[in-house]
Amino acid sequence: MLNISNNSLNGKVDLKKFKSGKKIFTKEYYKAFNKFLIIFSVLILIILFLPWTQNISGNGVVTTLTLEQRPQTIQSQIPGRIEEWFIKEGDYVKKGDTILRISEVKSEYFDNQLIERTNQQIEAKSSSVNSYQFKVDALNRQISALKQERILKLEQTQNKLLQAKLKVKSDSIDFEAAKTNIKIAERQFTRTETLQKEGLKAVKDVEEKRLKLQETQAKLVSKENKLLASKNEVINAKVEISRVKTSYTDKISKAESDMFTAESSGFDAKAQVSKLENSNSNYKVRSSLLYVTAPQNGYINKAIKGGIGVTFKEGEDLVGIMPSKYDLAVETFVRPIDLPLLHLNEKVRVQFDGWPAIVFSGWPNVSYGTYGAKVVAIENFISTNGNYRVLLAPDETAETWPEAIRVGSGAKTIALLEDVPIWFELWRQLNSFPPNYYQPTDSKASKSDDKKK
Repeated sequence: MLNISNNSLNGKVDLKKFKSGKKIFTKEYYKAFNKFLIIFSVLILIILFLPWTQNISGNGVVTTLTLEQRPQTIQSQIPGRIEEWFIKEGDYVKKGDTILRISEVKSEYFDNQLIERTNQQIEAKSSSVNSYQFKVDALNRQISALKQERILKLEQTQNKLLQAKLKVKSDSIDFEAAKTNIKIAERQFTRTETLQKEGLKAVKDVEEKRLKLQETQAKLVSKENKLLASKNEVINAKVEISRVKTSYTDKISKAESDMFTAESSGFDAKAQVSKLENSNSNYKVRSSLLYVTAPQNGYINKAIKGGIGVTFKEGEDLVGIMPSKYDLAVETFVRPIDLPLLHLNEKVRVQFDGWPAIVFSGWPNVSYGTYGAKVVAIENFISTNGNYRVLLAPDETAETWPEAIRVGSGAKTIALLEDVPIWFELWRQLNSFPPNYYQPTDSKASKSDDKKK
């Protein structure tokens, strides 16, 4: 009833006298509901004060712990043409096993006897180097002989010069003696001529003295001429010394020039030998590259280049290989706001795709199907997806990871942080606050030690 009338009937009529009123107003179901609400409120209040582990969740994939254990592709260092396959997809290969054989596609390497011909060129050039060395030795001997001959020739010409100087000295003495004799002869002739005029000497005596004077004059001219010839011999001896020096200098210079030319040619031949040896070594290495081998033990995943006669460039992927032995790890990504909360050796829980799990992110102890891990590497540069990459390794103190996990499968990670009340976590989530910043126990201990110091 709506009780909108001024005549109130609910005060005059007792509804409990009616049958329907008895069924409705005599029940006490609302009392049980009130008790339920009270108990539920108490439980909610208690739950709000229960501990909750703050965490950082992320998605990632299963990978390997070390770089050499990760899936890789095999390339060829040289361009080529596929001639023969020795494996098929899924085969197990050991390190060094031949995967395929290729052939050359460059015309300069088509010769099947390229290495042998290069060896012949090396031998010919080596002989040329020896010949140049022999020529250099012969020219050295020739230079030594010319230097020795020059010394002897100079000694000979110097002796001639000394003889000429001595002869000049001798002829000079003779010339002075001739001048003295002519003075004596002139005085004798003058005295005899005077005595003849006085009648004391005969004409014959005058003529004899005149003849003797003329002979003495002739001897003076002869001695003077001989002296000049001796001086000329001295000049000739000096000229001969200069000519000997110049001649042997030219001969020695020419021999030295020939020696340097031979040495230069020998060095050039040595450089060509070294270049040929380098080419020969490269040819040998290149011939070994015609067989593509496995870099490590593993399984062939996929042949990227298939068929026979297919050509490829150097560095192109040929086949993919998965190492047979590897240590599993998980590669996960976290938001930039969460990165400062992660530290090395941080405990993380991992859920693998395909493994059933019941996860309570805030109560890791009651979760089922998750496995323990720890942080081993944190990337310092943001990835292309806008998050930071974190590498996780199995935790030796926790559960052993499933053996059936394969590299590349998906995974979900939960990094465990501080324990806080549930009400605080709800308040933080509602306000979009980050988890509490904190440092690992070791860092706290080290900081406290530093403060004490």
